[in-house]
Amino acid sequence: MVLQNDIDLLNPPAELEKIKHKKKRLVQSPNSFFMDVKCQGCFNMYELFSLESSYVVSNSFITLL
Repeated sequence: MVLQNDIDLLNPPAELEKIKHKKKRLVQSPNSFFMDVKCQGCFNMYELFSLESSYVVSNSFITLL
């Protein structure tokens, strides 16, 4: 018997995986990440955390990243 709401447990849709808690996904993965940000004036690369709440000031230029 196959119901309309049945899903493949080995290959769940990506939309359902994004909704789930990070520890209840098929493959555990964090919600946060590191990203590289380039300064517009001096083109230096800075590595920032995605959930960072503080401002980052470029060393060469007085700009907020």
